[in-house]
Amino acid sequence: MAVFDSNDKDAANKMRAMLGPGQIDQQIRQAIQTCWMMLPEGKKTVDELESQIRRMVDRALKDMRDDADQFLLGK
Repeated sequence: MAVFDSNDKDAANKMRAMLGPGQIDQQIRQAIQTCWMMLPEGKKTVDELESQIRRMVDRALKDMRDDADQFLLGK
């Protein structure tokens, strides 16, 4: 298990280098696969899958922006 020292000002860059873009890609693909498995039998289409994934991602991004505004993050 990787451990990063919170006092290390380069810790975020070290974590980013360790994970890389492949980690994010893998998590997104797993979420898509899980969503597919959760769709009811009558709704298992690629169009429905895309609609549900986009709905959830849009909602998560909206919530993140709302939280950032409330907590003055990234300003």
